[in-house]
Amino acid sequence: MPLGANKAAIMAASNTGPPFMTATGGDSVQTVDTDYKVHTFLSSADFVVQTVGSDGTYGSKVWHLVLAGGGGGGSGGERAGGGAGGYRDNDAYDFAVSAATYEITVGAGGAVDAAGSDSVFSSITSAGGGHGANDGQGGSGGGAKWASGSNGEGNTPSTTPSQGNDGGIGNSGGWQNNRGAGGGGGSAAVGAQNGEHFAGAGGNGSQMSITGSQVTRGGGGGGGATGSYNGTAAGSGGSGGGGNGSNNSDNPSGYEGDANQGGGGGGSGNQGGQKSSGGTGGSGAVFIRYKFQ
Repeated sequence: MPLGANKAAIMAASNTGPPFMTATGGDSVQTVDTDYKVHTFLSSADFVVQTVGSDGTYGSKVWHLVLAGGGGGGSGGERAGGGAGGYRDNDAYDFAVSAATYEITVGAGGAVDAAGSDSVFSSITSAGGGHGANDGQGGSGGGAKWASGSNGEGNTPSTTPSQGNDGGIGNSGGWQNNRGAGGGGGSAAVGAQNGEHFAGAGGNGSQMSITGSQVTRGGGGGGGATGSYNGTAAGSGGSGGGGNGSNNSDNPSGYEGDANQGGGGGGSGNQGGQKSSGGTGGSGAVFIRYKFQ
């Protein structure tokens, strides 16, 4: 073999390392589907990529789900459900990482009448859900107050694919029959509009199997209602952690969105002039999956 060819072969061999990446960090690390690891972050911490692999498809690529905190439900009576936290996943091993430390931010759920907080992994930021008051925009938008309210826009700021949906619009057909608010938007569906004697339900969340089993996250909060006015029913929370709304006659204040599912908080109710409080939004989470063998 010529000297030049031998040297090239030696250099190529020296550059060939283990095929897959190694990493640490998170509240838990589990092996799923035999050959993959999933790091789950339920609170802010570091994801440390120790080495990247030589495999061209999986050596330095991860599948991620970045879920922001849900928005808080509206307070004060007949107020809307909060929107779910922004939901961003690539559903494929196409996000490149390097041997480095990545600071993971897990967004908190929003307080009553407040938006949720963003979750961040590398260049991916998911926006906190919009609050359940007029124009509560965010990853998913908050619903509209009864009759005359305006709903919040989801997917704000805009991402491709979309990170969430709009809150439910307010039915302007007359306050006598529409004493319920709109539901907060969910990651998979818009929040429902209120109607005659009922508040809107929260939009449903999205199913994802990043952890090895199908789990739904990112549900919007249900709208609040006036139980004493023609028995107006509160809106239910969307699947995936959305909190139920209140009408003060059959349940207390709006229910909280589920923790680490990015659910929107339920809207507040009104009974005999006694107005309740909305529910707080649920915190977010970050999941990172990669092939390790």
